Amino acid sequence: MSYQHMLMLFNLLPVASNISTWWNFGSMLLACSMIQIMTGFFLAIHYTANINLAFSSIMHISRDVPYGWIMQNTHAIGASLFFICIYIHIARGLYYGSYLNKEVWLTGTTLLIILMATAFFGYVLPWGQMSFWAATVITNLLTAIPYMGTTLTTWLWGGFAINNPTLTRFFALHFILPFIIISMSSIHILLLHYEGSSNPLGTNSDIDKIPFHPYHSFKDALLLTTMVTLLFIILSFYPNIMNDPENFSKANPLVTPQHIKPEWYFLFAYGILRSIPNKLGGAAALVMSITILFITPFTHTSHIRSMMFRPMMQLTFWTFTTTFIIITWAATKPVEPPFTEIGQLASILYFMFFMTNPLLGLAENKISNYT
Repeated sequence: MSYQHMLMLFNLLPVASNISTWWNFGSMLLACSMIQIMTGFFLAIHYTANINLAFSSIMHISRDVPYGWIMQNTHAIGASLFFICIYIHIARGLYYGSYLNKEVWLTGTTLLIILMATAFFGYVLPWGQMSFWAATVITNLLTAIPYMGTTLTTWLWGGFAINNPTLTRFFALHFILPFIIISMSSIHILLLHYEGSSNPLGTNSDIDKIPFHPYHSFKDALLLTTMVTLLFIILSFYPNIMNDPENFSKANPLVTPQHIKPEWYFLFAYGILRSIPNKLGGAAALVMSITILFITPFTHTSHIRSMMFRPMMQLTFWTFTTTFIIITWAATKPVEPPFTEIGQLASILYFMFFMTNPLLGLAENKISNYT
């Protein structure tokens, strides 16, 4: 496709004139997925899915393969950038009521779940201490399922403990799932273009649309340049800032790390899991912490779409954001007072956000009817 044809395509894609920078994170997510797929492909060429060789193959990539350290660190840092962008993207959707475009929201939430699964499988592949023990803790949650839990866990492991078959199948899933992400992303974007983007006012913007290029394509280019610059700064000066020190040691099933914790982008779900003493209850809460996003389009009761004109909803949204950060922080701490109590309180507030939204919407409707 020539440059002129691309310009024609962009000009045929009208968007609301008032959408802000928060709408640029969708294209940044697309850029992140491209970075991850390209670097992941080059890493897969040199990676060995064997428990005796996996850790050594990562060391080989970082030390011996020309520019291997760039590929390995870009892939690791890129995962964190991916989740920063997706969490901002979801927060924008919640704040401005984008979830009322149901098909787009449901495909987006499905994409989040697939992305989290892909990231989890990828975190296990280096076969470091934290990779191994994080996989042990999370996969063991399946045993909490009544009647079939043990069978499911044995099936996932490919044996009676995490071993070579587990690593092989995690590598296969980590390689296959990005292609499903590409397919789902295409559906997500097609559905978005069918309905059209939302806007900060939450109004029907059919009468106030402008061409995507140059008005929004330049904003996309600016944000993408900023993200790539940030990636290069971290890559050059702080390449291991996201890595856990435990993961620089090869996995040893006989030595348990003092504090087992996943990557930072899973800490909010892990914190919710830890806050419930019951194993089955904790596993259910972990799943609910993500799948609860599916219900938001069906529990919206307010006549107003965006939170811009809803002060009470703004208060609950920023409380929710703070809660998310507090759970993430508490999950890095030992399982002891006061961190357990902080985690439990924050977990209650996390779910309260989704429960109070419909009630506040009904209250706002009644107030607006009286006035």
